Amino acid sequence: MNIIAFLGSPRKDGNTEILMERVIKGIEEEGLNVSVFNLNLMKIMPCQNCGGCDETGACIYDDDMSQIYDAIRAADRIILASPIFFFALSAQTKAMIDRCQAFWCEKYLLKKPIPAGNYGRKGLLLLVGGMKKEIGIQCAETCARAFFRTVSVPEHKALNYLGVDAKGAILQHPMALKEAYEAGKKLIKG
Repeated sequence: MNIIAFLGSPRKDGNTEILMERVIKGIEEEGLNVSVFNLNLMKIMPCQNCGGCDETGACIYDDDMSQIYDAIRAADRIILASPIFFFALSAQTKAMIDRCQAFWCEKYLLKKPIPAGNYGRKGLLLLVGGMKKEIGIQCAETCARAFFRTVSVPEHKALNYLGVDAKGAILQHPMALKEAYEAGKKLIKG
């Protein structure tokens, strides 16, 4: 099973990364590996809305997104982890998602969705925010849902944690850590 994870947090060892590590621990204990893409360390230019992918489904720009396109195509499971910034996904996460316009063109214009593969395609969304208002989660999850749908992931589970702001504060929420660990184990089942 091919499993990839996108870390959209710019804060090293922050709450989003800690949660994602718990998910990965649950997966690795089952004998599987996870390829992690730290989006903050990658060179991904914003989508230029140039139409270059309209007829081919391939982006005309060559940067670190090329690795991500290949990984998404081959993935059976996709983990997307982002902090909530101003009621939305982080800029790092959003830049990667916007560049998936190439997949949108391929799927909807060219009628060539990514095949389900031997295990089907499933996703897991991790969202962590300092505010306590649900609107941030709702807005971010709407964008993430569009991403998963575009890359032919028909179902995903979401774990959302609000009121968690200071670096490492998620460690004071043992239920969140347990839920993330269990979500990793569940993600790779059937």
